[in-house]
Amino acid sequence: MQTTSNNSEGEPMMEMNTTPLIDVMLVLIIMLIITIPPQTHAVKLDLPQGDNPQQEIIDPVKNKIVVTQGNAILWNGAPVNQVQLRQYLDITQQMNPVPELHLQPEPEARYDLVDQVLVVTKQANVSKMGFVGNEAYGKAF
Repeated sequence: MQTTSNNSEGEPMMEMNTTPLIDVMLVLIIMLIITIPPQTHAVKLDLPQGDNPQQEIIDPVKNKIVVTQGNAILWNGAPVNQVQLRQYLDITQQMNPVPELHLQPEPEARYDLVDQVLVVTKQANVSKMGFVGNEAYGKAF
């Protein structure tokens, strides 16, 4: 810090130039403000879950229908009847993009029930459908 003198005798004056000191202090305050982590106030709440099982059971990418040998129809692993199957198929056909439908009848499943499932899918105008598990039938012949 520099002291200044206005007299001609060369005696220093006792007034300090505080401008550099103020500049350094301002820089330090700014650095302190920047380095302090922001306060985040988070309140954890357990919100109630909506009771909409149709949206949870319908996958927007692909859905799987399994016809079991015990005459059961499974939609993504959950047992359904033909009316529920039609409702799920109608919902999937309204989605954008339309999810794929995979049909997997078990080798010992009744053909009549598989045919009824195919009729329901045809009535629902399913456009993206494929058969899964055909390799299980290759050993039957």
